[in-house]
Amino acid sequence: MPNRLETPFHSDLYGGRLTIDLGAIAQNWTALKNRLGDATECAAAIKADAYGMGQAQAGQALYDEGCRTFFVAVPTEAIALRRVLPDAVIYALNGLLPGTIDHYLEHRIRPVLGSHAELVEWIDLCKGAGRSFDAAVHVDTGIHRLGLSPSEFTATFSKPDQMGPFIPSLLMSHLACGSNPTHVMNDHQLRLFREVTAPHAHIRRSLANSAGVLMGPEFHFDLVRPGISLYGGQAIENEPNPMKPVAKVEARIMIVRDVPEGDTIGYGASHTAGRPLKNAVVAAGYADGLLRGASSTDSRPGGFAMIGGHKAPILGRISMDMITLDVTDVPDHLVRRGAFVEMLGPNVAAADLAAYAETIDYEYLTSLGQRFERIYRPLS
Repeated sequence: MPNRLETPFHSDLYGGRLTIDLGAIAQNWTALKNRLGDATECAAAIKADAYGMGQAQAGQALYDEGCRTFFVAVPTEAIALRRVLPDAVIYALNGLLPGTIDHYLEHRIRPVLGSHAELVEWIDLCKGAGRSFDAAVHVDTGIHRLGLSPSEFTATFSKPDQMGPFIPSLLMSHLACGSNPTHVMNDHQLRLFREVTAPHAHIRRSLANSAGVLMGPEFHFDLVRPGISLYGGQAIENEPNPMKPVAKVEARIMIVRDVPEGDTIGYGASHTAGRPLKNAVVAAGYADGLLRGASSTDSRPGGFAMIGGHKAPILGRISMDMITLDVTDVPDHLVRRGAFVEMLGPNVAAADLAAYAETIDYEYLTSLGQRFERIYRPLS
């Protein structure tokens, strides 16, 4: 049976529910792992509350499936995950915040050192202790966010006296255009990463995110760190998504009403009924993560929901707490007051909704709000 989070509220009081399939997360991880050679470890990116799915629950499910290395963004996420997974390897992607080394050591967090200043601070720690403490080093191969430039990396690592006892536990970089496998940046970054790290073959290397895993073995190196694919998202654009859906959002119908032809619907009167309509107002909106950009107007269609296998287009603007759906062609018995409508799930892909909102499914998943009843389907 599904597990509901402990809550002071009765299920009937929620306007919607978010069901998260932990088994699907585990199966997605295994499917990605099976694409790798025996020498490559499959880690998991679990930042941003596991892309909105719940860090503690997703982390435990992945660990139970066999994952042992996790990547989060910031140290607070790492400390919270450490409480759940005392034996896991945990990296903090955003690096080393000034004056926080003691916290990283206390909680056994491995920073991904993303600047020369961070690297020097960590080297000084290791020199002072006379030993190496585990940390990754990020090399910027073209995304121009975090990471040592290739020249900074080479200048430092070519002089062992500067490094002291520090030996990185991982050398890594990050793909800028992995969602488009034919983009020239992918080969450029792959060649540069190989070139810069080649003299340090004794240190483990990592380049691939979800898209990198799917692009093939030349991107895999010693460790891959998938994220969006674990949660059912689409890592590569314009290709079939091989991952199982994880999240399902359902919202309750509050009212069903008739709209005469020529009347407008919602804020801004941006959508005009082109025929006599029947609409259903559901208890979810952009405060719940259903992005306003998926609204409809007279000049462009919006997103859609599904009701018993029937498509129900969004009518007008998505507001903070409500969405109006066109249920004119949906059988009456399916659109009764209190019934649930699928707003996201097996029949309404996050990538499709994101396209209407001119964004990506990452934003949809990480924006899902806290007002839904949250239900977890456990590993079978």
